[in-house]
Amino acid sequence: MKIYNFGSETGKKIDAFDSKNLIMTKILNGTKDTHVGCMYIEANGIVGLHQAVTPQLFLVMSGEGIVKGKGDKELIIKAGFAAYWEAEEWHETKTETGLTAIVIEGITLELMMEEKEWLKTN
Repeated sequence: MKIYNFGSETGKKIDAFDSKNLIMTKILNGTKDTHVGCMYIEANGIVGLHQAVTPQLFLVMSGEGIVKGKGDKELIIKAGFAAYWEAEEWHETKTETGLTAIVIEGITLELMMEEKEWLKTN
C-alpha cells in the first residue's frame, strides 16, 4: 500500500476566469481525456464563469455554495450532492463559507446517480 496527500497544501492556486480563493490539487489522469482533481474553494471564493472543455462532474464533499449552469440557472449545492455540466456549457461556482469538491472531467462519463432537483437561489 502507498499513501498519497491531495490536501490543499499540495495544490496550485488558480486565478483563471477571475477565480479567487481557489486551490486545485490534481489527483489523476485516467486517460488522455479523463482528469480527476480536488478543488478547495475557500470562504468568499469563486470559480469564475467559463465553458467546460469536456463533461464535468463536481462532487461536493464538504461545505456548500451556489453553482450556475445553462440559462444562468443558480442552485444551492452542499456536501453529498453533485453538479454536472455538459461539454461547452458555461458554468460558475461560488461560496460564502467554503467548500471542497472532487472534480471529474472526461468525454466518456456515464453517471450512475439519481438526478435530484435542489434548492434554487432565486
